[in-house]
Amino acid sequence: MKKIGVALLGLGTVGGGTYRILRKNHELFRKNEGLDINVLHVIERNMKRVEELGVDPAIVSENIDDVVNNPDISIVCEFFGGIEPAKTFLIRSLEAGKSIVTANKELFSKHWPELEAAAKRGKAGLYFEASCVGGVPVIRTICEGMQANTVLSIKGIVNGTTNYILSAMSKEGTSYADALKKAQELGYAEANPSADVDGFDATYKLSILSTLAYHKKVPVERIYREGISGVSTKDIAIGGSLGYTLKLLAISKNRNGKIEARVHPAFIKNEHPLASVSGSFNAVHMVGDSVGDIMMYGRGAGDLPTGSAIVSDIVYCAKQTKHAYLPFKNDGSSRDCDFITDFESKYYIRLTAVDKCGTLGKISTVFGKNRVGITTVLQKDTVGENGTTDIIFVTHDTFESAVRKALKEISSLEGVKSVDAVIRVED
Repeated sequence: MKKIGVALLGLGTVGGGTYRILRKNHELFRKNEGLDINVLHVIERNMKRVEELGVDPAIVSENIDDVVNNPDISIVCEFFGGIEPAKTFLIRSLEAGKSIVTANKELFSKHWPELEAAAKRGKAGLYFEASCVGGVPVIRTICEGMQANTVLSIKGIVNGTTNYILSAMSKEGTSYADALKKAQELGYAEANPSADVDGFDATYKLSILSTLAYHKKVPVERIYREGISGVSTKDIAIGGSLGYTLKLLAISKNRNGKIEARVHPAFIKNEHPLASVSGSFNAVHMVGDSVGDIMMYGRGAGDLPTGSAIVSDIVYCAKQTKHAYLPFKNDGSSRDCDFITDFESKYYIRLTAVDKCGTLGKISTVFGKNRVGITTVLQKDTVGENGTTDIIFVTHDTFESAVRKALKEISSLEGVKSVDAVIRVED
């Protein structure tokens, strides 16, 4: 029976869930995996939390030296989140020859090269399945299930908070502000929700998944990011009448070796498998050149779903005789990656314009001049104050730069009061 000593850095939501799984399934791991896994130390200052979970206070401290200097600990699991002190603690652990398991997507997406260099110095392993899409094994699928493929695209709902908010706005007509408030009451959103609603969390995850899928470093700063705070129930309802569902999507595409990566709200057809992913659930849709479409779905956050991914990595790590690293040079540089910044997409556009003869013609002329083709035009019958009305356009596939140029000119036309919404439409 192989003995595995584990340290837990933090007993927050995921740390606590991990501890409960390890304790509950201790005998199962002995029987099914041949592993005797024991938590030998915990870094935690909240002794009330220690008591709640039934952790032996004798193995609890606030000193990372108690972990680094313990030869019986071979795996360190980090639950602090953020950059520091997580980065310092994990690098020290790696250099001491201890493999790490983490769900810290911000740390990994921003400081992966430093962590990998430390792991190589200590001949230790890096395991981070839980950093993306909670309990859904998307990272292992990319690394160990897609070797026969060139990955062509990734589209994912990878943030449960925003998916809950958009689902509430879509199904119940709830305003953004009220949906966010409810998400905070349920514990889906933080008091400061910016990491989720402004798209940062999804951007960190897309950076990790794209780097693994395309074997090229896709840095956070090269990913276009747009959040959901500007989304209105009006546009969700109009999109619904056109057969679309609105989601915050993390999208990356491999176009003949050139990479585009973006996070933003997007309309997708109601028939697309991602359209039915609602509430706080997550899903990732991938396309490989050999296998075609793959869809992975499950809970993207929470103590036990994410703890499940953490424990899976503990078991996986414990069985390795040699730790693997990225199969390409990981120095933090993206110089070997050619990025596409002028994306090509369909667009949903809503304008407020004066309802009089000639206005629509002027707008259409500007679109045509800028090579923006239109597939759908919808003008609302309701006329607002000052004789204005909503005009909705859905375009053919066109370049972002062309749309932006056209809209800049359209916004200055006589009779056009405002450009109210620009939402990309994904097939």
